Amino acid sequence: MLKILIPTLMLLPTTWLSSPKWLWTTTTAQSLMIASLSLTWLKRSAEPGWLTLNSYLAIDPLSTPLLVLTCWLLPLMIMASQNHISPEPINRQRMYISLLISLQVFLIMAFGATEIILFYVMFEATLIPTLAIITRWGNQAERLNAGTYFLFYTLVGSLPLLIALLILQKDVGTLSMLLIQYSPPTLLPSWTNKIWWAACLLAFLVKMPLYGIHLWLPKAHVEAPIAGSMVLAAVLLKLGGYGMMRMVILLDPLTKELAYPFIILALWGAIMTGSTCLRQTDLKALIAYSSVSHMGLVVGGILIQTPWGFTGAIILMIAHGLVSSALFCLANTVYERTNTRTLLITRGMQTLLPLTATWWFIASLANLALPPFPNLTGEMAIMASLFYWSEWTLILTGLAALITIIYTMYMFMTTQWGPVPPSMNNIEPPHSREHLLISLHLIPILLLILKPELVWGWYY
Repeated sequence: MLKILIPTLMLLPTTWLSSPKWLWTTTTAQSLMIASLSLTWLKRSAEPGWLTLNSYLAIDPLSTPLLVLTCWLLPLMIMASQNHISPEPINRQRMYISLLISLQVFLIMAFGATEIILFYVMFEATLIPTLAIITRWGNQAERLNAGTYFLFYTLVGSLPLLIALLILQKDVGTLSMLLIQYSPPTLLPSWTNKIWWAACLLAFLVKMPLYGIHLWLPKAHVEAPIAGSMVLAAVLLKLGGYGMMRMVILLDPLTKELAYPFIILALWGAIMTGSTCLRQTDLKALIAYSSVSHMGLVVGGILIQTPWGFTGAIILMIAHGLVSSALFCLANTVYERTNTRTLLITRGMQTLLPLTATWWFIASLANLALPPFPNLTGEMAIMASLFYWSEWTLILTGLAALITIIYTMYMFMTTQWGPVPPSMNNIEPPHSREHLLISLHLIPILLLILKPELVWGWYY
């Protein structure tokens, strides 16, 4: 853990001491080196149980793929931001990169924490850099409104969790994930315990987000700069899923009955947000709503609490993290050239940028869970576990999958095909930096097909 955490912390002096000419090069190179080092964690992910550094930080098969995804994303965020941040004053550039680095530090400590209260503190700490990135570097005037939504939804959901954790500490005497599994609290079906159960999961359901408490996400995505959208889609939503997987094991036997309305709401939300995607005119809003739809399946898979449900949830989280981030990067390449995200204006891109159209095609196929992408593995495992719980869920999951195919193909065909508007005839050609950025998203997805057990979590 320290071989990753210390170099990540040393990125801060690198950022502030580098000469302006080499700032982006040195930070990208060092963060890529850290990302490459983090791949050594995958070698150990096949070993069951915790691999402890000390009593506060450790890795296990569940946290390893999420930690690697976090480290892999930092150089990609820096590369994606270079074009629109580099014209700004040098101190603002350094501040922007520093916020991205601090976000990575908080996320590594959140996913590596063995104390639940340390996880909670880091879970909340990620709010600060994300809020600064959205409100200071967002594109439009509504960014302050989006920041307010993001802050208050997350804080209101998180405060009951803090109270629930303090009660758990009082009753059990420890909040260590290493020890608490051996002394599960005896939860009798009383009203107080039901409220405690809801308080434990509410923060994570808001972060996922569950349909009904998802309004902050499209606003935050649309107003955030490209790095903000990437980290929101790829990692911050996964904090909710990871927290649910850790907590839901402690909440038995209440989950058996209390989870029913949340599972139904999550599956219904997958259909509703998919339907919302069909009427979107904004490209980033469409990709943001598709994230809510996919996370609905993840919520269902986790709350079912079967080995297949958990495995499908972790695979889908990792695959969605890379694919959704790639789609935001592709949307950003269009936005930087046309200064608009309206679907009807950005037509005919295949004629102008043929190689970028290939990236769009691969990312769209992965998003709609076509074989052999790992998205399919995750969705099929979740659907199978839900079907064994209740046959009626097949109607909801099948409809959600069908709508996903429709809106993904609608997005691809609208942006890539059709006549080229006259305003786009003198468009700038794509840079090799952008091709490298997308390939670093999609190559890991294709490689995971060859060795999917790296992201299967606890059960294989």
